[in-house]
Amino acid sequence: MKKVSNFIVVTIAAMAFSFMSINAQGFSNEASATAIGQEVHKRILRLPRYELYDHIGFEVKGDTVTLNGSVRNAINRSDAEGTVKRISGVNHVINNIQLLPLSGFDDQIRRTLTQRIANTGGLSGYLWPVNPPVRLIVNNGHISLEGKVRNRGDYNMMYIAARSVPSSFTVTNNLVVENDVAR
Repeated sequence: MKKVSNFIVVTIAAMAFSFMSINAQGFSNEASATAIGQEVHKRILRLPRYELYDHIGFEVKGDTVTLNGSVRNAINRSDAEGTVKRISGVNHVINNIQLLPLSGFDDQIRRTLTQRIANTGGLSGYLWPVNPPVRLIVNNGHISLEGKVRNRGDYNMMYIAARSVPSSFTVTNNLVVENDVAR
């Protein structure tokens, strides 16, 4: 009987340790994905030709990073993939970054959009930094606002400024308000 009870105790202990190692591994994978995400974000912002009119987003699942967004320059598309591939812990990169078409029509909309936002009270600060918090994407006359703004007023004013651009067809506002409480 003593052998049976020892066997049960050892079996239960082994099961407990295996569950603990599975949970620790799960937390380790989540921490690893977070660390990889932070490194991907840093490296994208360091791309030498990454500008106001480009937007690159990403998703990390395990050792796979999926890149998405839109860029005007094909070099940004390939550089983003190349730099992410070199990150420790990344084994696969799926590059879904769209290359925006060359278009004088879109370039005129970009210039007008930038001017309208810069001349709208207090919004010009979003356009100045080397890595601006807001990205202005224009694709075949369709405007998409990407990034973060400080408050709901800036969010609304940027959308209104974009809507006032002549010759544009639609405006999609994907801006996120920092520290915004879910409503």
